Amino acid sequence: MSTITNNADFLFLYEATQCNPNGDPDQENKPRMDYDNDINLVTDTRLKRYIRDYLKMKGTEIFVDMENEAKVSPERKLEAVIKRVLANAGLLSELFTENPAMADAFAKISGSVSAPDEIFKKLKAKENRAVSIYLLAQMVKQKFVDIRLFGSAFAVEGFNRAYTGAVQINWGYSLHKVQLMDSSSIVTTMNDDNSTFGKDYRVHYSLLAFNGTINKFAAQSTGLTQDDVETFRDAIWNSIPSLPTRSKLNQYPKLYVEITYNEGYFNGCFGDLRNYVKVEPIEGLDEKQIRSFSDLKLDLTALGSLIQENSGEGKAIKSAFVKTSAGIDLATR
Repeated sequence: MSTITNNADFLFLYEATQCNPNGDPDQENKPRMDYDNDINLVTDTRLKRYIRDYLKMKGTEIFVDMENEAKVSPERKLEAVIKRVLANAGLLSELFTENPAMADAFAKISGSVSAPDEIFKKLKAKENRAVSIYLLAQMVKQKFVDIRLFGSAFAVEGFNRAYTGAVQINWGYSLHKVQLMDSSSIVTTMNDDNSTFGKDYRVHYSLLAFNGTINKFAAQSTGLTQDDVETFRDAIWNSIPSLPTRSKLNQYPKLYVEITYNEGYFNGCFGDLRNYVKVEPIEGLDEKQIRSFSDLKLDLTALGSLIQENSGEGKAIKSAFVKTSAGIDLATR
């Protein structure tokens, strides 16, 4: 399929109950917080890790992953991946199908050499950079959806190139003040030859919101397709509850809204979509007492009006994709 041809912005909300959405290693792994405002924070890298792990669980090959069950640098990972590709004649043929001239150039480089290590050394030579960069680009477009989505920087000799991800995500934050649970429980972490002890920090309840973009210009280099966008929609919605751990249990998606723009309109056309969402405690409660979604009033009126008023011929919005959990209406709740 061809790359996407329209820009889009998206909003994603999920809830976290009695868990640690994103531990801060600089704060004893307490939930990451803006303590001045009692706002719970989650980094974009935490959300991307959920998505990558979910894709891997479903059998999709991803690039940002361990190698032979061991953590490796991006450089070591890329070298291992390229050598596996070089050892697979059928896959190599597929990667060069689009460009017969590059296929001929690669054939001249490899010559009678069949060992992946030797071919790899030749591809790193300065005079063969065009072929190596073409091979890298085809690997990104055909093999690694996580790079097509989020990008990556490569610093291997002969293969040094940075890909800006078509999908960019802000840090998430809670739409209300969040209280940490008082916890004196001790957790034990077993290492190779010893164990360490620490407290188990969690939030009572947090309704977290992320704002993001899908950019058609960045998609030109990574090859992001509409199928990839649909893969992303599935992953962002299902990844968090599908991979529960002790500290990440009780996290569930609540709302995903993606607005695709007409030609001539760009990302951020309406600013951060979180600005169109309001949350407040139900009558009789203050924010310190919030313990579940039923303790909140979620008002999506402004977001619904934004989409309705700006959709149609000659307007900014081409289409809107909306997914909600039970009990949420895009207009109001």
